Amino acid sequence: MRIVIAEDDPLLREGLALLLRAEALDVAAATSTPDAFLAAVEAHDPDVAVVDVRMPPTHTDEGITAAMRARRSRPELAVLVLSAHVEQAFATELLAGGSARLGYLLKERVGRVEDFLDALYRVAAGETAIDPEVIAQLFARARPDARLARLSPRERDVLALMAEGLGNTAIAERLAVTDGAVHKHIRSIFTKLDLTPTDRTDRRVAAVLRYLDDARLRL
Repeated sequence: MRIVIAEDDPLLREGLALLLRAEALDVAAATSTPDAFLAAVEAHDPDVAVVDVRMPPTHTDEGITAAMRARRSRPELAVLVLSAHVEQAFATELLAGGSARLGYLLKERVGRVEDFLDALYRVAAGETAIDPEVIAQLFARARPDARLARLSPRERDVLALMAEGLGNTAIAERLAVTDGAVHKHIRSIFTKLDLTPTDRTDRRVAAVLRYLDDARLRL
C-alpha cells in the first residue's frame, strides 16, 4: 500500500510516517502544504492519502479541498481525513459526496494505533470509516424527528455503526449479536424510515444521510 501524508504539524507528520513505515507500509511522501501534497499525488500515484483538514495558508479547509481535488483526478484514491475537532459540515460532506474509500478521523484517534490502522485499511479496501466520536456528537446535538423516534435503541445503535462505515458482520461483532439479527434490524430501520427499495436509491446510504441531515438541521 502506497501512502502520501499531508500534515503541517511536523511532529505529527513525522510520527505518522514512522508509524506507517513500522507497519511495513510504503510512505511515498510526507508533505506540509496542499500544493506539495497534490504534487506528491501526481508523482507517486498513491493508494491512500492521509490528509489534515486544516492546512496553510489560512488553516481553514485547504486540506480537505486538496484531498477532493486529488480524488477528482484519481477517483480510486482512498482518503483518510484527520481533524483536531469535529467538523460537522465536513463529516456530512464526505458521506453526501459519495462515501466509498473515504474516512474522517479525529487526530486523538491516531494515538490509538489499532483504531487508526483499522480506519486506514478500511478506506483502502473501499469502505467508509467515520470516527465514532463524530457520530456521537452529531447525534447528541439533535432532537429526533418523528421518523427517527420510531427506531428502537438497538436500531439506533446499528444505524450509528452503519454511519461509521461498518458492514453487517463488523456491526454484529461490535454488538455481540448474529449477522441475522443485524440484517433484521436494518430491514426494520428501512421500514421505519420509509425507505422502500428502488433501482436508484441505496437505502443504506440514504438511512445514514437522513440521520446526519437531521442532526445538521437541528444544530
